[in-house]
Amino acid sequence: MSYRFDTLAIHAGQPNDEATGAVTVPIYQTSTYQQLEPGVNRGYGYSRTEHPTRHALERNLAALEGARFGLAFASGMAAIHNVLSLLRTGDHVVTTQDLYGGAWRIFVKLFAKFGVDFTFVDTGNLAAVKEAIRPETRLLWLETPSNPLLKVTDIAACAAIGRAAGVRVVVDNTFATPVLQQPIALGADIVVHSTTKYINGHSDCLGGAVITDDEALFTELKFFQNAIGAVPGPQDCFLILRGIKTLSLRVERHCANAAAIVEYLRRSEQVRRVYYPGFGAIVSFEADDALEIARRLELWTLAESLGSVKSLFCHPATMTHASMDPEVRRNVGIGNDLIRLSVGLEDVRDLIDDLERALAPRSVACAR
Repeated sequence: MSYRFDTLAIHAGQPNDEATGAVTVPIYQTSTYQQLEPGVNRGYGYSRTEHPTRHALERNLAALEGARFGLAFASGMAAIHNVLSLLRTGDHVVTTQDLYGGAWRIFVKLFAKFGVDFTFVDTGNLAAVKEAIRPETRLLWLETPSNPLLKVTDIAACAAIGRAAGVRVVVDNTFATPVLQQPIALGADIVVHSTTKYINGHSDCLGGAVITDDEALFTELKFFQNAIGAVPGPQDCFLILRGIKTLSLRVERHCANAAAIVEYLRRSEQVRRVYYPGFGAIVSFEADDALEIARRLELWTLAESLGSVKSLFCHPATMTHASMDPEVRRNVGIGNDLIRLSVGLEDVRDLIDDLERALAPRSVACAR
């Protein structure tokens, strides 16, 4: 039987426990398993390779993205590394111009030294995407909405470009979540997540995921997962599965709060520009004295990460994108006056009140 998203979030990959009837997947705090005879086991031999709590998470994540195969990792960066392991010396990747600083770092500072070449383009410009593809291009890596300028890429159009060129299309779906977009259905080959963010949603564990509907590709990526071993522990898998059960409800409230925040920021005389794609719960804006504004905020928490029930904000130039070369940041538009908001689930009136206090002209703020 085919189930809808909210039902899958609660049930997919999570049958009631056969041994006890427990309605929640247990935390199997286990590293190794008894084998029936040498080389023969009950489906689990060693937890780096397979683990029942992780297996439940992987099946669940695949179902939410409308795919058959999922792999869980200890962090979003571990998931990115897993996909990059498909590459060899001489390969080429076309990717989003303003993407997460950690992804830029692993591209430029690690895999580039192994002879992999990267071209950064505005992937919203389909002509630029086509022009950037070479005979040696192996991946078209999309981040949509992008981080932190929230540019939107046409996944289906880019997937068509990739198919025509024999290039695999990878989509980082962390910002949108499978609640708002499902790249596999739009033609993508691979979906990547930092499950630390909205999927977990509570800022209490790290995780990552790679999802595909291609069995041969899954087999190759599964081999890399086992070989490298950057897998999550059972407690983290349990916490992420717990978060998934309320994902749709949380994203709905996140988005509603973000829409109200955007409306307020667009009216503010102190805000020069608002970046918001019309969906999701990440909002970026430019304002004079961004660092001073950051010091004045009280309810919003200055912190790395996003997607939590608690509202967070960051200064990308000195935080999430500090690893990017300053010239690169300037060229893509990530300046010192940019603030990125991750809108949480608090009463939005309190969030707006706090922003209003922080954004008030200094003489007004001091008077208050």
